Amino acid sequence: MKKLLENDITDEQIFHQRRKILTALGIGGSSLLLPNVVYADNSSTQTTSLKSTPEENIIGYNNFYEFGVSKQDPQRYAKSFKTNPWKLTIDGEVNNPLTLDWDDLHQRFATEERIYRFRCVEAWSMVVPWLGFELNQLLKLADPTANAKYVRFETLYDPQQMPGQRDRYVGGGIDYPYVEGLTIQEAMHPLTLMATGLYGKDLLPQNGAPIRLVVPWKYGFKSIKSIVKITLTEQQPLNTWQRLAPNEYGFYANVNPAVDHPRWSQASERIIGSGGLFSSKRQATLPFNGYADDVAWLYRGLDLKANF
Repeated sequence: MKKLLENDITDEQIFHQRRKILTALGIGGSSLLLPNVVYADNSSTQTTSLKSTPEENIIGYNNFYEFGVSKQDPQRYAKSFKTNPWKLTIDGEVNNPLTLDWDDLHQRFATEERIYRFRCVEAWSMVVPWLGFELNQLLKLADPTANAKYVRFETLYDPQQMPGQRDRYVGGGIDYPYVEGLTIQEAMHPLTLMATGLYGKDLLPQNGAPIRLVVPWKYGFKSIKSIVKITLTEQQPLNTWQRLAPNEYGFYANVNPAVDHPRWSQASERIIGSGGLFSSKRQATLPFNGYADDVAWLYRGLDLKANF
């Protein structure tokens, strides 16, 4: 697995000491915050011209339509969003259904820092240092049955706290709650993360607190936020954007520069933080967002143009 270069890693003053650790051959981790640090960029065509994504962009430039459709709305309107106490249920095709609370999500699982590329379907990108644990840890605890072929995720439905769920205009016309899904193989892959923090701190509400999915080789809308339910199923779930615009958003949503969105090209991406939110600085998009060596085998024999 190839280490991200220093100029690919998101800057933040609080991380100066950790950055020394991160550059020390990828060994060790912060004794204060986490047991291990993992570099997760295996692209053989890794670019070295990426500029770092400042923290203020990561926490201030978000798609979270439950709080509005503007990129700044989540930070503005999610400030009072209550993320503790929290309940996450795991049910469906499992032998051991679970209900976990906030403490479970933050203390029960082995936590790592994962520095991942993040690519939005809108053709912009960041590099984010997530804090979390592999989803497979959680699924193994629930003990999937032989019938578990897919994993369905659901965001909290709370119109009192989430203005986009109260008003379809504010919430982009989505039929809530937000739903996403993966195949069981994708969900069990070691790169698939349940994130509880970034920059070594707990997630903020606008970033999907208290727990969100991160699948770095897929477009960002797959990385569902503020999850309250995970259901293992035999049937493929119908995801929110797939239901809303099936000609634009498929089930798999793998980053693919060879398959354009019907309304724009996916061949390149705008780098957030490289001279301002609306900078024209762009770079070529990599297949599977640069993680092809690790994940392409999951789709062997699958036509990724038809199964976008």
